[in-house]
Amino acid sequence: MRAIILAAGRGSRMKNLTDERPKCLVELRGSPLLDWQIRALQAAGVADIAIVTGYRRELLADRGFVEFHNPRWSETNMVSSLACAAAWLESGPCIVSYSDIFYDASAVAALIKSSAPLAVTYDPHWQELWESRFGDPLLDAETFRINADGTLAEIGNKPQTVDEVEGQYMGLLRFTPDGWGEVLRIRAGLTQDERDKMHMTGTLQKIIEAGRLPIAALPYTGKWGEVDSQSDLEHYTSA
Repeated sequence: MRAIILAAGRGSRMKNLTDERPKCLVELRGSPLLDWQIRALQAAGVADIAIVTGYRRELLADRGFVEFHNPRWSETNMVSSLACAAAWLESGPCIVSYSDIFYDASAVAALIKSSAPLAVTYDPHWQELWESRFGDPLLDAETFRINADGTLAEIGNKPQTVDEVEGQYMGLLRFTPDGWGEVLRIRAGLTQDERDKMHMTGTLQKIIEAGRLPIAALPYTGKWGEVDSQSDLEHYTSA
């Protein structure tokens, strides 16, 4: 099993904390966020890890990992960065991790065990965490609905009530070559500008709407978090 960490962006919402370093090198409890991901991946048995770089790529050099570089990192979104690692995605299954999250090895293990062509982890108990971060959980939540068979029914839209959010997407996925091929099929029908602006959840929603390939939704109840701001750092440090 291989893993790809998406670390191309600067993370402008972190303000001065990313003036001189990419967001993945911001420290949480004494360790860069990137190290949290690497430890969880390696603990789950993932030996081959690649990093998609962009902003301040030189600071991620010489860490012993394969590098894929997105030279247009400032003009594109997450899926375009992932496309830079197409050589791995086309050759076998890959765990894909955002670089501003932390989680433990059990989340990775669940993805490794999945036989689905595309799978995502989610937090079924998301509301408590979102309330502690934002007060009103709907300020930052997106829809997340699950079918009776455990596949994803909807993701990434703006919810009107918490009933439309059956879990929180974490930014941790697993693609097989077939799963990645469906992403390529969808991207091929978009303009260059649409491809550049496409977010991951928007892409997953388009896959759902196409109805060709189911997305497995795997519940995860361990420790995790996403770090979008300085207040998030303070929250997770004191929690």
